Amino acid sequence: MTRRSPGGAFIHRDPAPTRVPAPGVTHDVAAHLVDTALTTRTGFVAGLVRARFDFDLQNARGVELRRGASPAETLERLRRVVSRTTTPPASLDTRLVEEVVHGEDIRRAVGLVRSCPQEAVVRALRLQVRTPASFGGAKEAVASVRLTATDADLSIGEGAEVAGPALSLLLAVSGRRVALDDLDGPGSGRSRGPLPEGPRGVSR
Repeated sequence: MTRRSPGGAFIHRDPAPTRVPAPGVTHDVAAHLVDTALTTRTGFVAGLVRARFDFDLQNARGVELRRGASPAETLERLRRVVSRTTTPPASLDTRLVEEVVHGEDIRRAVGLVRSCPQEAVVRALRLQVRTPASFGGAKEAVASVRLTATDADLSIGEGAEVAGPALSLLLAVSGRRVALDDLDGPGSGRSRGPLPEGPRGVSR
């Protein structure tokens, strides 16, 4: 389903998932998506204060709160929040990063394949490459390469080229090494080195 937020941002939400998340980290990712869907601006600030401004601790507490007793229970909780438009106090494009990257985390783990809306992927990628690592981005990691999407009119940065589908570029700069085999170009070898660390729990 596609929808526009009150601010006009294009957001894509999958239909209610039909497969139970895999155990372990993927289950936690689903719980994280539930938590972020339920998070309001004031709730985010209050939670961050309680976590003493430790983002990782705040995320871990959110996962613990929203994680069901079983993957099926967490899946049902995720179904119930797919239409919500509440958000933490951040750029709406951060919600695209959450939806696309974590959505792929889950889909790939359970063997689902789908095409994401290109506008959402491109906006998420642009945000990740201009966001510092301290805020979960890849600004420093991609400083010496040029990212070129082979399926979109998109080229970002200067340096040795790293080329591939926009979704694979987004996943790679978000620390998902599963996408590295989709990338090519003189800079692709470098992209296997200083990539952002993979998801610390579910912090990205």
